[in-house]
Amino acid sequence: MADKTYPKWAKPALEFGPILAFFVAYLLLKDRSFEIGGTEYEGFIVVTAGFIPVFLISMAALWRLTGHLSRMQVVTAVLIVVFGGLSVWFNDPRFFKMKPTMIYLLFGGVLGVGLMRGQSWLQVVMDGMMPLTDRGWMLLTRRLMLFFFGLAILNEAIWRTQTEEIWVYFKTFGLTAAIFVFFITQGRLFKDHGLPEDDEG
Repeated sequence: MADKTYPKWAKPALEFGPILAFFVAYLLLKDRSFEIGGTEYEGFIVVTAGFIPVFLISMAALWRLTGHLSRMQVVTAVLIVVFGGLSVWFNDPRFFKMKPTMIYLLFGGVLGVGLMRGQSWLQVVMDGMMPLTDRGWMLLTRRLMLFFFGLAILNEAIWRTQTEEIWVYFKTFGLTAAIFVFFITQGRLFKDHGLPEDDEG
């Protein structure tokens, strides 16, 4: 059962805490290697192995706290387990680095399928958060679809051409900042297509 009295900082702490923990752990262990079961693992792999249960525990705590997990959070958790697990199993960091690419391709693809059906599936997920006209939802969905595809391409370009440390900085701060900037730049759309609260729904 959700606890309606939780402090305001708890939800963002659970959502962003694992990412920051991954970043800090990587900085501490990036130049170290560990022999486990006769196999040598780089610090990145060890940090990835630790990140998976930390993220899942955080999501479980978030569900316990709020009584709800979004579809995006559930899909993200599944992909973290799959691609993080592949990186650890094969001792290959490339799988985990591809995870953001897969996430954004999946999200962009889902939005694209909805658009081809003449629907904004983004509206289904976020309608209660942003009251917009149907036209506004279609425009925002189209832009977000293209944005997700752009992030997928950008992630591929960075992890394939830059150092591991640069990619970690990009994943931790760059992707979050990019999403924040995207929604900030949609201010005109929200103004032109926003609905008064009385008209919501």
